[in-house]
Amino acid sequence: MTPNRSRTRIATLALSAAGLVGITQWEAFRPSAYNDGVGVTTIGFGTTTDVKPGDKITVERALVRALADAEKHGEAVKRCVKVPLFQYEFDAYTSLAYNIGQTAFCKSTVVKLANAYDYAGACVAIERFNKAGGKVLKGLVKRRAAERKMCEGK
Repeated sequence: MTPNRSRTRIATLALSAAGLVGITQWEAFRPSAYNDGVGVTTIGFGTTTDVKPGDKITVERALVRALADAEKHGEAVKRCVKVPLFQYEFDAYTSLAYNIGQTAFCKSTVVKLANAYDYAGACVAIERFNKAGGKVLKGLVKRRAAERKMCEGK
């Protein structure tokens, strides 16, 4: 017997612990500020806000900042996606938004498809975001494949 599962109103969703762990695993910890490869100064678990060259951060502080950043990106998902979601879809969308930014996420085909109730198509569209600086990156291909699987509940 399959359990009765229904999507949840987006306003009530928040990033799950599994979603945050996924983000921090993909972002990986870097204690010193670095250039992310496309000119953005980054630190910790992919934090870009108020980061200057030469900055340093502890793992603990980086986790606090990652959670705050993830919550902001989750709010962007709530602002832009107007349809109910499963928790795992919300987590996948938040991970994508965390990595590509709120504006890019909100303007994305992922959002357009989700809002048209094409949930499967939205999950597939996640894989389109595999480039940085115009080049396909192996790490992004892997991350997007994992986010798609998460989005599909696998």
